[in-house]
Amino acid sequence: MFTYKTKGTCAQEIQFTVEDNKVKNIKFIGGCQGNTQGVAILANGRNVDEVIMLLEGIPCGGRGTSCPDQLAKALKGYKQAGQF
Repeated sequence: MFTYKTKGTCAQEIQFTVEDNKVKNIKFIGGCQGNTQGVAILANGRNVDEVIMLLEGIPCGGRGTSCPDQLAKALKGYKQAGQF
């Protein structure tokens, strides 16, 4: 399980696993439950790079980031940490 501490969103943390380069078991801690559950379900089972491409840069409420954008950042952090 990889854990990422979010910045600039209502969600405080994102947890996930990666199997065969596919994102699995995504869980947002905090945030808007309906939105974070929706993002998690839609991203589940997708290729890591595809999720990054789809979600990176999505803003929320003038914050310059969002829960989807933070998931993209978490996945980039996962890749940079050499977790593959």
